[in-house]
Amino acid sequence: MDTVPYRLESSWQPDGGPNGRFTFTLFNLSDAPLADFKIVYTSLTRVIDKKACENATFLRRNANFHEFAPPEGLSIAPGEGWTFTVSGLHRPAKHCTDGAKSAYVTLADGSHVAVAVSDLLLEGRVSEPPPVLLPEGKLDLPFALQPWPAEIDAKPGDGFPVVLYPAAGASSDDLRAMSTVTSLVRRLFESAHAPFNLQPSRQGRAVRFVTDAAIAAEGYKLTFSAEEITLAYADAAGRQYGLTSLAQMLEGARSRPGTFRFPISGTISDKPRYGWRGCHLDVSRQFYPAADIKRLIDILAWLKLNIFHWHLTDDEAWRLEIKAYPELTTTGVLRGPDAPLLPQLGNGAEPVGGFYSQADVREIVAHALMLSVEVVPEIDIPGHSTATLVALPELTDGQEAPDSYHSVQGYPNNALNPAIPLTYTFLEKVLDETVELFPSKYLHIGGDEVANGSWLASPLAKKLMEQEGIEGTFALQSYFLKRVKDMLTARGRKLAGWNEVAHGGGVAAKDTLLMAWENPQVGIGLAREGYEVVMTPGQAYYLDMVQAEAFQEPGASWAGTVPPAHTYGYEAEGDFPEELKDRMKGVQACIWSEHFLSRGYFNRLVFPRLPAIAEAAWTPKAKKNWDRFSAIVPLSPKL
Repeated sequence: MDTVPYRLESSWQPDGGPNGRFTFTLFNLSDAPLADFKIVYTSLTRVIDKKACENATFLRRNANFHEFAPPEGLSIAPGEGWTFTVSGLHRPAKHCTDGAKSAYVTLADGSHVAVAVSDLLLEGRVSEPPPVLLPEGKLDLPFALQPWPAEIDAKPGDGFPVVLYPAAGASSDDLRAMSTVTSLVRRLFESAHAPFNLQPSRQGRAVRFVTDAAIAAEGYKLTFSAEEITLAYADAAGRQYGLTSLAQMLEGARSRPGTFRFPISGTISDKPRYGWRGCHLDVSRQFYPAADIKRLIDILAWLKLNIFHWHLTDDEAWRLEIKAYPELTTTGVLRGPDAPLLPQLGNGAEPVGGFYSQADVREIVAHALMLSVEVVPEIDIPGHSTATLVALPELTDGQEAPDSYHSVQGYPNNALNPAIPLTYTFLEKVLDETVELFPSKYLHIGGDEVANGSWLASPLAKKLMEQEGIEGTFALQSYFLKRVKDMLTARGRKLAGWNEVAHGGGVAAKDTLLMAWENPQVGIGLAREGYEVVMTPGQAYYLDMVQAEAFQEPGASWAGTVPPAHTYGYEAEGDFPEELKDRMKGVQACIWSEHFLSRGYFNRLVFPRLPAIAEAAWTPKAKKNWDRFSAIVPLSPKL
């Protein structure tokens, strides 16, 4: 039984303002009149004209948090509703997820009551169902391999072995590797039959392990015969990927024998196309339990992705325990109606928090390392720092007007101030603890979306700019990031960041890796400046983007519509000149969590596009085949 006493329904109309208008109706489903209240909703379609609303009074907005008051004296009787309209929106609504994501009412006594939120309706347009995004597919060879290997010349057998087991002479490391991949399969496919057995079996086939220094890093070669399989490799990652390919083919043949087979003869010679094969996850907007993080890493390993880029801090929350600053994971993670951080994107009357303890991090990093996945942490600075500044107000310039600038997401004064000495003390302590937790070569420092005009109203920043001969926000950001890079160098780490790190003069290109996200052309420009580049453009590799034009299709749309076929077919090297291709280190999927309010939304948006990016990261361009991929990818595990 639905016990929520109130429900908010909404629709969007294209008239009534430059970007249309919302019409909201709050229904009273309780047994008592509702009066003397305020209503809050969260939405990515933000109000920028405070006066452009009817039958309600706009009270305040903080990023995606909106608060309104009804007309004075309004009382909503049981079973009745109150309707108000909101114009002055910063953009039109295009999809069902562009409306309210959560809501609550605040009563006269200050208490907060949850409000159920209905799907946004789009008036004047047929609400057609989303199109089919994945064709049935067609196989050229009946092997369940994802990503597809670089070279394959194998003949399918009529049956398949019950298990694969190590041939005589296997080392203890070989046995551990086989056990590790067996455990991976059992976690991803809980009811599946284990692919490997450490004890020989008459119903199985032996796997002979051979080390071969001539094989490329992370590569492997499988040679099949009716009696045994030889797995040749040069390093531990290559051995793991070879075993993973065997497990994939065996699981495919076992689960769908009418479609997939297991090789009886021939070879598979395989190696990755790129060294950086990444997946990013934003855990600031929405919190993912540690068990979900480990499962995502399992999926990355299954898809032969080798980088987990963990976006741990942002405006909405700081998720990493830092013992020097416990406030970061108390004040800096708690969002609620009466908390310093107001509800955002799906949060309502109940406060929400969540962070990763250092023990959690060590366990997750060890789990990833066992699967040849490197965890690259991101501490997003100097922008996207609202949670930090709320937790540690001593990092602000008290003389600066509180709303002197706003980020693109609508957060006021959200960038760490480069002119405050304590900023660097804070970062030194944070980096000291972070590098102890993460052995990765790179530490990602964000550097993105600092609003033009940031710090210009800060007397301390003005003084620093005069002293250093700095003009403008981005030159000051460059000054700041150069100091941060020095901190990383002193700790034996390289700097990774988003493409805006290059703004205002940037930082030294040596030992700097930048991620081109705004558009594909940005990556070429960064390479020309001498930076190493990872391609992750929103137009192809942002997995929060909508996959179709249909209004019922969930997701963001600022980078356009990104169907799986486009993600699969996109070639990140694009127009890179030959002389710059060595600076393109790889590709990365990005999972931003504004729209991921449920496991269902996550899986719908991330799959099959994450496996598509994994294939782009591994498989040579000439060997990619959309029809074949479409036939195999339904086997992919999900979160």
